[in-house]
Amino acid sequence: MMRDMLSRRHRTLAGMDLTLRPPGMPRKPMPSAAPIVRPRVRAMARRAVLSGALALTSASAALAAEPAGQSTVLGLAGLEIAFLAALALIALACLFVPVSRALGLGTVIGYLVAGVVAGSALSLSFTEEPAELLHFAEFGVVLFLFVIGLEFRPARLWEMRGTIFGRGLAQVLACGAVLSVPALIYGLDWRAAMIVGLGLALSSTALVMREIDEKGQRNTAFGQTAIAVLLFEDLAIVPLLLLIAVLAPSGVDAAWTDNARALGLGLGAILLLIVVGRFALDPIFGAIARTRTPELMTAAALGVVVFAALVMAAAGLSYAMGAFIAGVMLAESSYRHEVEADIEPFRGLFMGLFFIAVGLSLDLNAVARNWLIIVLAVPLLVVLKSATVYAVNRLFGSTHQVALRIAFAMSQHGEFGFVLFAAAGAAMILPGDVASIAVTIVTLSMALSSQSDRVYRLIAGRRARETIDEDYSDAGGAVLVVGFGRVGQLVAQPLVARDIAVTLLDHDADRIREAGRFGARVHFGDGTRPEVLQAAGAGRAAAIVVATDDPDTTLRIVALVRRQFPNAALIVRAHDRIHAVRLACAGVPTDAIMRETQLSALSLGERTLRALGYSDSDASETVRQVRLRDEARLAEQTLAARDAQDRDAIVAAIVPEPIRRDAAAEGD
Repeated sequence: MMRDMLSRRHRTLAGMDLTLRPPGMPRKPMPSAAPIVRPRVRAMARRAVLSGALALTSASAALAAEPAGQSTVLGLAGLEIAFLAALALIALACLFVPVSRALGLGTVIGYLVAGVVAGSALSLSFTEEPAELLHFAEFGVVLFLFVIGLEFRPARLWEMRGTIFGRGLAQVLACGAVLSVPALIYGLDWRAAMIVGLGLALSSTALVMREIDEKGQRNTAFGQTAIAVLLFEDLAIVPLLLLIAVLAPSGVDAAWTDNARALGLGLGAILLLIVVGRFALDPIFGAIARTRTPELMTAAALGVVVFAALVMAAAGLSYAMGAFIAGVMLAESSYRHEVEADIEPFRGLFMGLFFIAVGLSLDLNAVARNWLIIVLAVPLLVVLKSATVYAVNRLFGSTHQVALRIAFAMSQHGEFGFVLFAAAGAAMILPGDVASIAVTIVTLSMALSSQSDRVYRLIAGRRARETIDEDYSDAGGAVLVVGFGRVGQLVAQPLVARDIAVTLLDHDADRIREAGRFGARVHFGDGTRPEVLQAAGAGRAAAIVVATDDPDTTLRIVALVRRQFPNAALIVRAHDRIHAVRLACAGVPTDAIMRETQLSALSLGERTLRALGYSDSDASETVRQVRLRDEARLAEQTLAARDAQDRDAIVAAIVPEPIRRDAAAEGD
């Protein structure tokens, strides 16, 4: 039975109708739940163009098999209409995605609006059967989880087993229990309420992973925890479908044999993929690499993904889970990076298409009929889920900031909810109208989730900065370093190596705790306050190094130090060239201003000259001349900008100097 539920999702595009319907004719009603698989988006408007073109053109072979006598549009028929459909979606994406980005709403809202407009205003086949387009876009998820698997070596996955099966299980069960309460209040029986709660407990891998990737947080505590929970949710679809079979009003006893068989097939499929990945993939890719045929390597990478997906589908499991296992098996392969580079373009092409299809699948008639219930339910359920996710992660030891981040990122409901609601409707657990409302709630929550990061920043920004009761009795080093970030940490190392007493000061409580784990004593305090600098020993220090991240904060500290602690030598980190000019205008000697990119950039240039065959002495002399010329130019720019008060005025005062063959480009 479980296998039958999943197999309903595996339909082809061959029977899609591309004829235009007469004006006013309603489109074919959507089923109560649309089958969707989790993907991820890294979308820009240009990728919308590519995704629509690739996906719809790939479907053309099936579409060309339409029976003779099919009506034409503008003299086009068969394969040509497939391109017309692609062009329609491409045009809508190119229209709405840039507008959405310009309004600060993100790309996902643009894709969703494009899909909604296509569904309500166009008459091409994808608006008649949006589930078909969604099914085709599943391949984006398959590729997505394959790439994720490439970054999870088996040993690393084993280390995360506690988070995956402990925290993941606790979060799904807790959210399912909380979210089933509104369903019970609505009047559903306990079986239907349980399925609704568990279906809404699942989050969208597509949206969460998109957010993690765009912000480069895959290796942070937030990213690792969220990925682990999402992996558990992907696995949880199997037992949840078994639960539907058990709760079904009839056929339960007969289903046990089928369910046991399906479970055995699933375990066997996983074992097969592990064996093939462990012993066959590396030799296969090695043989293909020796042919020195790049397109063959790309085809092999895609073939591995399709093979893994089909093996899992044959066992009644998720396409995406098979691709993830294949990725994990290749994670330690020497061909991992080449395979990932080959897959990456294809993965991105399908992501914009997926969200267009989600917009297409939104049943506007269902929204109109139940608008009051939906308007009340969407924010209520999102808030309940966010609060539950936060509580679970706090119980498992996450900091307030990480737990809050996870709560907002996973507040939406996910695509596998569609699968559960469709299965529950087929098993007569959920009434048809309830399934339709649930699907609409899931879709709208996904649409609104693009704004979750904005709400998170709003709430997190209002939180008062954490403070630590500090004891400065041990402060009083010969050098005071203000700011213990990536620059301050390196500044302190040579001083400590020469046995110089250093006092470290920072205003980030989390950073101070992290430094304490490595045995570093960092004092907590705000360097813009004179009493804090005094307590930290600024009055006794021979030198004060200002290495804070924010340019404006640095300027305030510099002004304070020059006014109240003039006897200490002052060395300052400059964020960029304009910041260096501002510091110089504030009275800091130019030889005491260190631009954070200058030395590393010049070192790169010197190494490049050596790599091109220049001798060490020639390369060093060239870089020395460049440095002297740059310092002279900076002094001229400082003089030109001496009366400018802000960054824009300084930029306006500086006259650009053309780059000559015998001269170097200016610093940063």
